[in-house]
Amino acid sequence: MAETADVIIVGGGIAGLSLASALTADDRAKLRVILVEAEHSLAYHTSSRSARQLIPSYGPEVVQRLTDRTLRLIREAEQDLPAPVLTPRSFLLVGSEENVAARASGAMERISWDDAVRLCPQIGPAAGAAGYDAAGLDTTAVGCNTDLLLDHHRSRAEAGGTQILTGARVHSVQRLRTAWEVGAGAQAVHAAVVVNAAGAWADELAVLSGVATQGLRPYRRTAAVTAAGRAPAPDSPMVAAADDSFYFRRDDDGLLISPAESVPSVPEDAQPRPEDLESLISRLNGLTTLDIGTVLRAWTGLRTQAADGLPVVGFDPEAEGFFWLAGQGGYGFQTSSAIAELAAGLITGTGTGAGNGAGHPVAAALAAGRS
Repeated sequence: MAETADVIIVGGGIAGLSLASALTADDRAKLRVILVEAEHSLAYHTSSRSARQLIPSYGPEVVQRLTDRTLRLIREAEQDLPAPVLTPRSFLLVGSEENVAARASGAMERISWDDAVRLCPQIGPAAGAAGYDAAGLDTTAVGCNTDLLLDHHRSRAEAGGTQILTGARVHSVQRLRTAWEVGAGAQAVHAAVVVNAAGAWADELAVLSGVATQGLRPYRRTAAVTAAGRAPAPDSPMVAAADDSFYFRRDDDGLLISPAESVPSVPEDAQPRPEDLESLISRLNGLTTLDIGTVLRAWTGLRTQAADGLPVVGFDPEAEGFFWLAGQGGYGFQTSSAIAELAAGLITGTGTGAGNGAGHPVAAALAAGRS
């Protein structure tokens, strides 16, 4: 017997969960929502492999607007949560004058190299000798308890009536006369709207559905927590190279590091490559006094994005009832609540939030099928 829903969301990462939360929290809509996730746990892939830092100055202008709105929405939600989702943690960008000038925007302020070294003494003389002589600081950046945020959206969605099915990989999607029929695991679901929140598999889901793809491409991004003889102080900023060659920050268990690579990948359960981490540790130990040692744990996520680097959010222009919620790239958590608010408004027709309806510039910038 097939289930019937108003909306079926394919994908249980931060994108799908935050949308389910936004849709079922809207008493005006009164929608029946089903969320299906291929894995046996939610947020198994990229959403569980985040750097846990939200940076208002990171990304193009439309992303910065979505980040600002997301931070406001999370702070509102925190009033009903047992612990804070957001904690202060500045973001320090370092590099050559040319690279820092190209990246510094929005909430980021330019600071002197001496001030940068005072904030994080581990980036001292060796980095300066290697051409690092400029810096920018975003004091509005925050650390994010992503587990708590995910759990908040899951709990809110379920309280609103969302049915969540895990271990339910989608194997068939077809358009009937007035609805979509989705086969997910052993379950069949009829729904007026299919939301493609499948992350790295978003274009594959489109092909399965007979819908034109959006040119979405997954890219590898690795991180690790390591031991460090001279880890930064707990209140030190996250430090990132303006040429996107590394970042590091203090972690509860040691030092979090990343080569910040952006290597094309097939959709997969991506795994770290030891040579990438070995090269990064050697480089950071040459540039800093961190004294990085043993890798305690490591992971690789896939950051999926369109050719222009912006998320894809909105109804497909050719396939009725097929809604794109994909391509968040490295902006997933920091734009998630605002994008969910925008997507819920587009699906229900209420048009509230950062996008304020299909004709709003933000919605237009993210629209599926944009030229």
